[in-house]
Amino acid sequence: MLIDQATIFVRSGKGGSGCCSFLREKYRPKGGPDGGNGGDGGDVVLIGDDTLTTLVSLTPKPHFRAKPGGQGLGKSKFGADAEDLLIPVPLGTIVCDRDCGDNLGDISQAGQRIVVAQGGAGGRGNESYKSSTNQTPREVEPGGAWEERTLDLELKLIADVGLVGLPNAGKSTLLGAVSAARPKIADYPFTTLEPSLGICELPDNRRLLIADIPGLIEGASQGAGLGHAFLRHIERTSVFLHLVDASPIDGSDPVENWRVIRNELASHHVDLSTRPELVLLNKADLALPEDLQRMATALGDAGAEHVCIGSGATRAGIDALLEALWGRTRGQSVDELSTGW
Repeated sequence: MLIDQATIFVRSGKGGSGCCSFLREKYRPKGGPDGGNGGDGGDVVLIGDDTLTTLVSLTPKPHFRAKPGGQGLGKSKFGADAEDLLIPVPLGTIVCDRDCGDNLGDISQAGQRIVVAQGGAGGRGNESYKSSTNQTPREVEPGGAWEERTLDLELKLIADVGLVGLPNAGKSTLLGAVSAARPKIADYPFTTLEPSLGICELPDNRRLLIADIPGLIEGASQGAGLGHAFLRHIERTSVFLHLVDASPIDGSDPVENWRVIRNELASHHVDLSTRPELVLLNKADLALPEDLQRMATALGDAGAEHVCIGSGATRAGIDALLEALWGRTRGQSVDELSTGW
């Protein structure tokens, strides 16, 4: 199950207090102050983990507390610094402070770290206060206070290719055909109720990360259907693969269906309307060749940059489509793409 929003409570570690101590040894009855400093408290750190795809690991136990620093000791012994508390999160996680509304960061790379709660500094022991004019100081410094925050985490999937289209356009079938993902597939709309990720293996050790977004409908950008909850996941895809049903069971016009989704993308975020897009006339095995060519021409006349014909069920034309997607994600222009389908 994809959990793409979570709220967690974090608290850093308190700094250890300094020690007030005086050296007392045989033959050294007035050895002077020897109280060590306290150790620093642990930070709370979010770290990007490319093996995670959901925030579900944070929901059962949403409270995270780092350990405090060690207390300073006599004989000039410093307290131990506490270890940082590392919280792994999936790539694409946006971190916001709920109380003040500040955006604390955006984790987009594996190993990237964001300190969300700074540990308290260790306090000074009385040895650090000694001087020529203050040879027996009794001052010590308490450890720094912890930092506590309530964080709202939001996951926006990062993928090379985002599959978009009306419900029942064949997105899940295509994803299952080109990757090891196993999304739910059925002969009715809205079988996909949450985004799915799949890795498509290409020759020469190349990979495409593909995100299947639940079917959009007209008005999705205003909250209709399932689209409002998941439209944000396509914001970080490099290329859209827009699936258009070549033989819709409701008899609707494929070109008009393409326009509906394009309008919803532009309404959600203006940048999405300029994102590179390839159009796949899917379910080509259910339509006549002359009808497919007519629809492909009509889509091109309507503004579609690059129209492909294929079938996720039979894999006809899919290999060439994947090569075109690879080229588009690497910045190739439409004219440079292969058209061998």
